Amino acid sequence: MKIVFTGGGTGGHFYPIIAVAEAIRDISREQHLVAPQLFYVAPTPFDPSALLENEIIYIPSRAGKMRRYASVQNVVDLFTTFWGILGCVATLFKIYPDVVFSKGGYASVPTVLAARILGIPVIIHESDAKPGRANLLAAKFAKRIAIAFPNAENYFPAKTRAKIAVTGIPLRKRLADLDPAGGVASLSLDPSVPTVLILGGSTGSRAINETVLGALPEMVEYVNVIHQTGKDNFAEVERTAPVILEGTSHKERYHVFPYLSLETMRQAAGAAHLIVSRAGSTAIAEIALWRRPSILIPIPESISHDQRTNAYSYAQSGAAVVLEQENMTPHLLASEVRRITADRALSNQMSERGALFGNQDAARTVAEELLRITLSHEEPK
Repeated sequence: MKIVFTGGGTGGHFYPIIAVAEAIRDISREQHLVAPQLFYVAPTPFDPSALLENEIIYIPSRAGKMRRYASVQNVVDLFTTFWGILGCVATLFKIYPDVVFSKGGYASVPTVLAARILGIPVIIHESDAKPGRANLLAAKFAKRIAIAFPNAENYFPAKTRAKIAVTGIPLRKRLADLDPAGGVASLSLDPSVPTVLILGGSTGSRAINETVLGALPEMVEYVNVIHQTGKDNFAEVERTAPVILEGTSHKERYHVFPYLSLETMRQAAGAAHLIVSRAGSTAIAEIALWRRPSILIPIPESISHDQRTNAYSYAQSGAAVVLEQENMTPHLLASEVRRITADRALSNQMSERGALFGNQDAARTVAEELLRITLSHEEPK
């Protein structure tokens, strides 16, 4: 039994794949199945340690990106994608998996098209409220289509609707096991005030970081701040924050990290009373799973087509407040943080409404379908 995973090179694409792999391993143990061989085919491994921990074999591929604006690089990347498809045909022919699972993104295109050429079944998962072009392409021949937002179904061709199931977003099982006490102790948080966790996405956000730095003197007066900056932005923020906080009475309430490991994330999210985050679909699903009120700051639509739609779809439930990046100021961010953390009834209400969006069984649902297809190939003809 062999399963190939593929997807774009962001945490929002990668970590749901890890969650599905975890569920496949769990089901295989529970049902005493021979554990399938798992492969990840993509231009980069993203998080090699996560692949190793889940016994997933990484195989590099080539993929060109199609930008939404005119660029000579689009022409170059067409050729990159073409050669990537040929390479993936050779890779899949050698492995010949029972099924391919794609999370979408430009990096998935060569693999899913190679699977189409070879007649290998494809299952796709769309995390966003507005599907990406890669998944809309793959939907035409996918065997099953999993979605997180019910309204995403409206973007797919009518003839594919019978293949669609609303599953939610697969999340790593350890993320459900929060450690609030460990967070307060290991992060040296002040227990007398609420805690806000600020997440800028897997690669970080300069715009959010700059706004947070401007809001720090005001925020540390009434909350602990756990700030994940992204690896590329960490050095600058770490150097600037002490200067900005000089002379404030509670500078020890600010805690900055380039990246939060799984264990640190469990502690930070457990201790948090409010989460400020980009509006990636996986981030929203994690916030809903944690039952925390949130302030969402979507990437501007001119850069990303999906985050604004995600943010407002989730905010309609009453679980979040949306701040547009173009209108966000340090004082506005600090004021919203204070308004939500100071109003326990409002915080509780937002938490309860967010819980309706989360689905802890998403990874298992997808894994069961992948294994069903895989095992059907093992049955005697």
